[in-house]
Amino acid sequence: MNATVAAGIMLIVLPVAFNAAFAALAAKFDYPDILRRPTQEVLLRFRDGGPGLVLLWWSFALTAVLLAPAAVLLSGALAGADTTLLALGSAVGVLAAVVQFLGLIRWPFLVPYLARTATDPDATAARKEAVDVVFQSFNRYLGVAVGEHLGYLLSGAWSILAGVAMIQSTAVPAWLGIVGIIAGAVLAVCSLEFVGSFEPGGWKLAAALTPATYIAWSLWLVAAGVFLLL
Repeated sequence: MNATVAAGIMLIVLPVAFNAAFAALAAKFDYPDILRRPTQEVLLRFRDGGPGLVLLWWSFALTAVLLAPAAVLLSGALAGADTTLLALGSAVGVLAAVVQFLGLIRWPFLVPYLARTATDPDATAARKEAVDVVFQSFNRYLGVAVGEHLGYLLSGAWSILAGVAMIQSTAVPAWLGIVGIIAGAVLAVCSLEFVGSFEPGGWKLAAALTPATYIAWSLWLVAAGVFLLL
């Protein structure tokens, strides 16, 4: 299997796996809307989900890792593009995968402990309050700052770099590169949702753009994968 075929397969598998896991979490755990509920309710729902929910979160975190090999393989498949641009794109793509993984991996490892502690019948009010502080702090640091902000920002930057490389290369149509640049730029805007905001909902424009942008970004990845296979 050469780099072009491997890149094409990976670019198709990545968005399909990510969106399938996201849909499963939405159905089983009411994610991401559940995060707007009180901590005790979230952790009770998490505990009731059992090992199956923990495994689902672990699988979801691993889908983020797929972006790393996808970025590297894509750089190897875009013959004719500037080598420095391709190297930079690979590095940024790997970083995007790492920060998204770090944002998600708290769910299968940290949250089960917090859920057990918060729902323990013998837990004192002070202990439950401490769990609330830890849970919400990790949500804002790993979830919002690392996973979402840096994840969107670096994914957007990688998409822009990959789009420019696609325009330079003959491996895929040039218009596909233009789509990648646009999708990447909007993802970068989405990353600013909670920057400098003291409101729970953040920047409403960025929040409204995020779902549609991720769908468009996923379709762009699949299209790129299909063209590489063809």
